[in-house]
Amino acid sequence: MSNKPLQEAEILKILKTVKYPGYSRDIVSFGMVKNIIIEGDKLQVELVMRGVEQRLADGLKEYTHNILKAEAGFKDVEILAEVTPPAEETHGHQPPPEEKAPPQPIPGVKKIIAVSSGKGGVGKSTVAVNLAVAAVKAGKKVGIMDADIHGPSLPTLLHIEDGPGTEGDRMLPVEKYGIKGMSIGFIVEPGQPLIWRGPMLNKALEQLLDTTKWGDLDVLFLDLPPGTGDVQISLSQKYRIDGAIVVTTPQNLALEDVRRGAVMFQHTAVPVIGIVENMSYYSCPNCGHESHPFGAGGGEKESSFLGIPLLGKIPLDPQIMVQSDSGEPVVLAEPEGGSAKSYLQVWENVSNYIDSK
Repeated sequence: MSNKPLQEAEILKILKTVKYPGYSRDIVSFGMVKNIIIEGDKLQVELVMRGVEQRLADGLKEYTHNILKAEAGFKDVEILAEVTPPAEETHGHQPPPEEKAPPQPIPGVKKIIAVSSGKGGVGKSTVAVNLAVAAVKAGKKVGIMDADIHGPSLPTLLHIEDGPGTEGDRMLPVEKYGIKGMSIGFIVEPGQPLIWRGPMLNKALEQLLDTTKWGDLDVLFLDLPPGTGDVQISLSQKYRIDGAIVVTTPQNLALEDVRRGAVMFQHTAVPVIGIVENMSYYSCPNCGHESHPFGAGGGEKESSFLGIPLLGKIPLDPQIMVQSDSGEPVVLAEPEGGSAKSYLQVWENVSNYIDSK
């Protein structure tokens, strides 16, 4: 936080970092910032949001308040928002828009937990698979859906070469290590690109989820593709996701994407369980000294800023990579190792959240 309150031009720079969900543009370039009023230690920002759903507007308003409170240096920050919902933007005698069905559960599945990341390359899928193994070790009936159509990783992470079976018009998930898994990677030829976009992509994922015979599961991990785009929003709107885990690494670039990811889930009314800081530190196997190649304290900072828990820190451990490439998750291969214990601690925190709901 700044030592003294910022001036209007500097506040505007901060507001330009607030991206409109699903777009690369910010609320300033969209013309949503109507007025900035500074009175001593008080900052008031007036926003105008036309054709914006109330839930989306509330999320933007909350995020704008949080970032200004954290970075602008004012004791009191107030965000006023004039919101015009999309229905009020229509003209003439058009029929009312079709009402969307609320998000639905998947039959037989008690809880759906999304594992997400604002950007690729942070080890999200490895975290998802190791959490699934940890849940199995805790006696849970577990499934995992690899929702990354363009970069499916479940076949590699679980070393599965056979495709799913069928039962009538339903697909049977592939089972490994007590986990029921489904991925587009089980169906297409290895290395075959899928040039799908928009509705076709969303439909493919929905068919995979809906036609898979999951059976009775305590928890289904939904390994989302990286980013905050149409796929993530569409799945969140169709399926009742009980909570989301956001995976990041400590460096600032990744942490900025955490904020966007958390705001996206707020917009779709999906509760964020917390943050997992992956590749958090490196512990020398010879002397035990800990170093932080990607920086330190980033996870705690974002956790505090967003008001959500830091579920745990996963070390930068070469053995995690080795075990992932071999298809045997480190929680299973080295259950007494430090990395496995880190994953188990994250799962314990997630499990406590699930049990409290």
